[in-house]
Amino acid sequence: MPHDTDRRAHVLVVDDERDVAETQALRIGTTYETSVAYSGEAALEQAGPGVDAILLDRRMPDCHGDEVLARLRDRGYEGVVIMLTAVDPDLNIIEMDFDDYLQKPVDGELLLSTLEQHLDGGDDRLNEFLRVTSKLQVLEAQRSTEGLADSSEYAALKARAEELEATLRDEMDEFDTIVETYRSIERSGE
Repeated sequence: MPHDTDRRAHVLVVDDERDVAETQALRIGTTYETSVAYSGEAALEQAGPGVDAILLDRRMPDCHGDEVLARLRDRGYEGVVIMLTAVDPDLNIIEMDFDDYLQKPVDGELLLSTLEQHLDGGDDRLNEFLRVTSKLQVLEAQRSTEGLADSSEYAALKARAEELEATLRDEMDEFDTIVETYRSIERSGE
């Protein structure tokens, strides 16, 4: 979702571990306006039209990040949601409506570059391609591609990525540069 260029984008950092949430907010605070929520319920209360992006932990005791994400999207939140988590992904992420998936630990430079790519706005098809590519990268880093080949959901996601790539490559001169930069992000943690 493109943000108003007359103001700094607002990022909500959501993690039940206070030190982690505050550290992430400090890391991005020089570039973005930040706020912090220490629970899923608090995130749901704070997320709204003034929040451009959410860094969302998956495993929280009061309200799991997956549920927070679903509830945000159900109520119409269209901002960027980046799952920032230590949870190993499985095929269940294919159906989740997030924009990117980063596994902890994540350094400040990676957070900033990921947020920058997503908050730039741009073409809806490019944004969809980047979301799909993120899911594919995470899945392929965590599972053998042989095991993934048996999944119809994975096959459909891969086919959609290829379809979008072919279209965008024909229409965008800078497509290869954008994709190279995006794929250089290490999503599987250290």
